[in-house]
Amino acid sequence: MSAPATDLSAAGAPATASGRRQILVTSALPYANGQIHIGHLVEYIQTDIWVRTLRMHGHEIYYVGADDTHGTPVMLRAEMEGLTPQQLIARVWQEHKRDFDSFGVSFDNYYSTDSEENRVLSESVYLALKEAGFIETRDIEQAYDPVKNMFLPDRFIKGECPKCGAKDQYGDSCEVCGSTYAPTDLKNPYSVVSGATPIRKTSTHYFFRLSDPRCETFLRGWVAGLAQPEATNKMREWLGDAGESKLADWDISRDAPYFGFEIPGAPGKYFYVWLDAPVGYYASFKNLCEKRGIDFDAWIKPGSTTEQYHFIGKDILYFHTLFWPAMLEFSGHRTPTNVFAHGFLTVDGAKMSKSRGTFITAQSYITTGLNPEWLRYYFAAKLNGTMEDLDLNLEDFQARVNSDLVGKYINIASRAAGFLIKRFDGRVQDSAMQHPLLVQLREAIAPIAAHYEAREYSRALRQTMELADAVNAYVDTARPWEQAKDPANAVALHETCSVSLEAFRLLSLALKPVLPTLAEGVESFLAVAPLTWTDAAKPLSSQTPINAYKHLMTRVDPKQIEALLAANRDSLQAAEAPAAAAADANKKSGAAKDAKKDAKPAEAQTPEVISIDDFAKIDLRVALIVDCNVVEGSDKLLQLTLDVGEGRTRNVFSGIRSAYQPEDLKGKLTVMVANLAPRKMKFGMSEGMVLAASSADEKAEPGLYILEPHSGAKPGMRVR
Repeated sequence: MSAPATDLSAAGAPATASGRRQILVTSALPYANGQIHIGHLVEYIQTDIWVRTLRMHGHEIYYVGADDTHGTPVMLRAEMEGLTPQQLIARVWQEHKRDFDSFGVSFDNYYSTDSEENRVLSESVYLALKEAGFIETRDIEQAYDPVKNMFLPDRFIKGECPKCGAKDQYGDSCEVCGSTYAPTDLKNPYSVVSGATPIRKTSTHYFFRLSDPRCETFLRGWVAGLAQPEATNKMREWLGDAGESKLADWDISRDAPYFGFEIPGAPGKYFYVWLDAPVGYYASFKNLCEKRGIDFDAWIKPGSTTEQYHFIGKDILYFHTLFWPAMLEFSGHRTPTNVFAHGFLTVDGAKMSKSRGTFITAQSYITTGLNPEWLRYYFAAKLNGTMEDLDLNLEDFQARVNSDLVGKYINIASRAAGFLIKRFDGRVQDSAMQHPLLVQLREAIAPIAAHYEAREYSRALRQTMELADAVNAYVDTARPWEQAKDPANAVALHETCSVSLEAFRLLSLALKPVLPTLAEGVESFLAVAPLTWTDAAKPLSSQTPINAYKHLMTRVDPKQIEALLAANRDSLQAAEAPAAAAADANKKSGAAKDAKKDAKPAEAQTPEVISIDDFAKIDLRVALIVDCNVVEGSDKLLQLTLDVGEGRTRNVFSGIRSAYQPEDLKGKLTVMVANLAPRKMKFGMSEGMVLAASSADEKAEPGLYILEPHSGAKPGMRVR
């Protein structure tokens, strides 16, 4: 059995004879079903700062990641977009890698869990667990979609909450009253995929026996070494008292159709995504090892002196501190040295919100023109070694970046460089390099580096900015702009500029893990080699002149923040463009007034110009009106049953009762917005919107007309 994990400092960690540590680091794998947003970036920035810190010590450290690609949501998303799962994940991989590169996340390898390496490793882990007696099969009853012919995960079933009666709640919990329950407890359940009523069906599933006493014994020892007390306490809560383990066996299989790896010897059964996803850490590393000639087995086998760390969000602590180490332990692999969990991100004190524009994507941040290192600095200034949540306050973000980075730090260089270039050929005064202020800064570098390694980034930056304050106080006292007025002060001016620029170099060294791109600019400006921690003792020299100063960083402009929020509100509007377009027409017809009592008719105006990409987001389909009925309790709405060529029908409420009788519409073709999010209304769920035309001025020219395609059109055809 592997030794329990320990929190290793630079002094106590295993190392080679030269003191060089060998470290493997991972962040959680982003799911290949959506964009990277700033909430994700908390983790990747935190990990990257830690990795860069250790690289600057000269250790052999590898940071690997991958897209988490398997599972039902990816399969259904690909189907919806008319792509194969492989095409979808290839596109998303490019998007994710672009965003990580933009924010300076320095993966040594960024890979995919849908790889041959991961298939082989996942099968190997599974077969080893099976051989050791940790796998068993059981017949379980599950919800089954009779239209799509597939078993449904809990989140793909909706219905009425069995506790409070709220409609359209997921199969595992109610968002209204907070109750948790089994999908079988839902009233009037329906499949999110097809709308059909699920049936009960029995299937054989494969389980990892986490309740096995061997797992409990191992995990009780392993938990003692976790670095974070909160994580240790949570694990002990999950484990329960000795001899009374709360650990439940883990269902590691899913039935076809499923996008993933088939279980060896079990046709039609697939590894649940949470089995092969963490194995994807090793698959990405193995891929890197093959490219660089690294001995993979020496890093992952029991008894290895290498270190292995996982950075994750606290919401997936259960998987990484129970299943993952137990899987590794009993399949013949080394276990993690430690797992570091972080909290969640809020924006302006609230959850990220699409309507407020604070659900901010990484790409929107970049395209708006904001410097990614501003966000790296702000997050680092709030991060510590705990699982506390952190808040992005946008006013504070602007003030802190402008004050700390530009006002305190960058200005040191801008105030001294010009004088040194013009008066002293860009060469520092060697005797100034032992100034007491510089001695103070050099002595602070090692503690700052230690704060970074302990993941106490806020302490590291607080200490760095205190040093920047001391440097600025020195400059304000020396007043080089006054010294430069009198040639008799040349020696003093030379010393002031030399001390200032050496201090700037040391502050840049302290900031380099957080601001790597800026640090590169500083290294070029000062004509020095890439900075490492040992360079604290290697001051600037008169032998090497500095280069002309160029602006290294600008201030945050409030207009940039406004543009960022607007861009993300616009992205929400673009995603809901079908709703907006149809709602505009329905306002004129009166339908929207029934759905939302305070809506008023829109005034005629010149429509805003959109791009072809905006239009392409709207999925317009030919629909057959199979049935049509009056909605009791409404004098505006008709209830339409539509066939859109999906193998099922959709329910749509439309405010066209003033213009049509139900019998007038049955059997007709019309056009509907097919990718409009389902909307919960007073009379039930509406799953789309039919299009209708009316005059801009209904009083002058009354009339309402649903759109009717040519008789040759078929249900499901797309309107382009």
